[in-house]
Amino acid sequence: MQPATKTASRGFTLIEVLVAFMIFGLIGVISSQLLSQTLSAQDDLSDRGTRLNDIHRAMQIIQRDIMQLVDRPIRDQYGDTQRSLLIGTDGIIEFSRGGWRNPLQLPRAEVQRVGYLIQDNNLLRGYWPVLDRAQDTEPAYQTLLTEIEQLEFFALDASGNEYTFWPVPGANPSDPNTALAGILMRIDVPPFGVIERVWEVPSV
Repeated sequence: MQPATKTASRGFTLIEVLVAFMIFGLIGVISSQLLSQTLSAQDDLSDRGTRLNDIHRAMQIIQRDIMQLVDRPIRDQYGDTQRSLLIGTDGIIEFSRGGWRNPLQLPRAEVQRVGYLIQDNNLLRGYWPVLDRAQDTEPAYQTLLTEIEQLEFFALDASGNEYTFWPVPGANPSDPNTALAGILMRIDVPPFGVIERVWEVPSV
């Protein structure tokens, strides 16, 4: 009976080791790229979520002002009477709104004059401390949104016509068909594009 022969163990060759290292390296690179893309996508989603919250907050503030529009003309810094609602061809809107809270019971009216405009690609809300202004009366501004491409306000009459300015020269204020019925806002907000909102308002 012949004794059993011992099979010699075979190790990895240098080429096999190098191929294994190359495969592990490729897997590491692919995994790193996938992780980087995932983190980038999460950052984008977070930025978009923050942007949406900012837009929603700005829309709420604008809606609150417009829904409290009141028929209260003012006198400007030159002493001229200005209508309750003014919309200029440059997209600027200015109007009187009620419901100005006064928790400190200061000696002032509960009607406030506010306005919206775009400046340096920022959406600004301006408000005046008084309704009838002196020559040195200046508005205070707060930034509602940044990186705005375009801002437009339009007046809508009862017939659905849009006007880039208000009041309309020569219009009959007693004609119900041309009376103010709503305000349309069109704003271009990257990265979401153009957003439109329409609010019904009382006749002023």
